[in-house]
Amino acid sequence: YEFELMLKDLRAGLIDGIVAYDLDRLARQPRDLERLIEIYDERPRLEFATVTNDINIGTPDGRTMARIMVAFANKSSHDASRRIKRKHLELAQQGKDSGGPAPYGWRKDDRTKVGPEAAKAIREAQREILAGVRIGTIRTRWQEQGLGNPREGTKRMAHHHVEHILTTPRLVGYRTYHGEILYGEDGQPVIGEWEPINTLEEWEAVRAAVEERKQKRPGASLARKYLLSGIARCGLCKAKIRGQINQRWTPESKATRFTYQCSVVNGGCGKVGRTGEPVDRLIAQLVLEEQRARASVTGAPIDQRWPKEAELDQITQDIAQLVEAERTKQITVATLLQLLPTKERARDGLKLERARFYKEQKQAKVKGQTTNLTVEEFFGLPIERQQEIVLHSLSAVLIHPAGRGRRKFDPNLIEPVWH
Repeated sequence: YEFELMLKDLRAGLIDGIVAYDLDRLARQPRDLERLIEIYDERPRLEFATVTNDINIGTPDGRTMARIMVAFANKSSHDASRRIKRKHLELAQQGKDSGGPAPYGWRKDDRTKVGPEAAKAIREAQREILAGVRIGTIRTRWQEQGLGNPREGTKRMAHHHVEHILTTPRLVGYRTYHGEILYGEDGQPVIGEWEPINTLEEWEAVRAAVEERKQKRPGASLARKYLLSGIARCGLCKAKIRGQINQRWTPESKATRFTYQCSVVNGGCGKVGRTGEPVDRLIAQLVLEEQRARASVTGAPIDQRWPKEAELDQITQDIAQLVEAERTKQITVATLLQLLPTKERARDGLKLERARFYKEQKQAKVKGQTTNLTVEEFFGLPIERQQEIVLHSLSAVLIHPAGRGRRKFDPNLIEPVWH
């Protein structure tokens, strides 16, 4: 910006010349030097001087020398950049960090050691994701609690920042380079020198849950205000019922806070409605009782190993052998590129299958952790977590008509549809 402003002032005649410490501090790109020379061509009376060199770009000889020096400086800059990139790649291949602030989850004074409190927050947030809680909900709570290392001077933590913390390959010990997992000559991910926070199964489950949510409802919000929004249905026309706020409600009033109302606007008959709170409380009680009874019979879910691990290992070895065969000139590059895509597609497909396997297994375990939950604790959870618990047992809730006028709440007119 300052260089552009200087050129503008030179051309406008606001300044009479330039004094620089060294030419390469003024311009390292040949195109920048040529723009400067063009202005000195237009205004020959401009002054030019440097502290370290006796060069004047106002003269033909000075311009020639300046072009040579800038070309060498540009080459030196590119050489240094290549050396730095090569060094960073070498460090990455050895599983070492390349510096910078410690990522969230690891100690600031030793980035190879896990920070217990931060790691605990990450694992808890990951369990919430598997239980159906939105990243936006986690972000809001983290901001309130000062978690996640928000950037200095920012009022809000970015959604993608929280998502990265909860899904980065570093959590399972994988070294990345330019944002991608780095693989060694054996075809396996390079393992970093730091302590992992997740097991492979935990990490893949969370990644799969996040990606599945994006694909299922791209660009749509998963937010819900009411427990049975999208779950409750009219007992007459079977249309979905939404929660509706009572605009006259205040915390001090005895009025109903919200109702579940069949709406003509949403394709319903408009003939069925019910006060929201007693319906929610009834469903919460029934669901928690059902899940406690089920847990007493079936017991806790048992972790299982993905059955195709050996198949994935074999394909990974095949890929490494093909790459090594090309490196040692046993096969040509053309042959390698002909054989490799099929193997890579098979590998990636198996990895996706493995991630989904562990996601479903971890989700079943997390969503089933309600045996000791009270109704009050249930309503203290994020609304999306409440809905996931309900949907773990129910496919719908039918609200049947109660007749005209004010009537006492009748639980017999609320029909849960169990899986």
